[in-house]
Amino acid sequence: MTQNSQVIYPIILHPEDTGGYSVEIPDLADSWTQGDNPIEALDMARDLIGTLLVDETTFPVATPFEDLTVTAPAIKSLVEVDMRVFRQNHTHIVRKNVSIPEYLNVLGKKQGLNFSEVLTEALHDKLNA
Repeated sequence: MTQNSQVIYPIILHPEDTGGYSVEIPDLADSWTQGDNPIEALDMARDLIGTLLVDETTFPVATPFEDLTVTAPAIKSLVEVDMRVFRQNHTHIVRKNVSIPEYLNVLGKKQGLNFSEVLTEALHDKLNA
């Protein structure tokens, strides 16, 4: 899926002989994670997808669920990640030095504006992020 904050990818849960599940995300190269149970495995897959795509502006196209074949006892499922929410919850803050007209600086200070907050909001709006 591209240009949308919601991504949905098929995953394959592989039960392990020793317990738990290995999770394969076929549409994201060499992407594997694991969980002690199916719910944890889905959560770990969601986190891995978000982590791999957090800095991307377009996302790999997902294989249609019905086109994904698995062999028992493997289980196929879908994982949805809202990248907008993921980014808001997993953001590393970077310092940027910007230049603005002096009169805007004066007006902003008089109003008690947080310039970092204003810039962040403007970038979210401009980038639809």
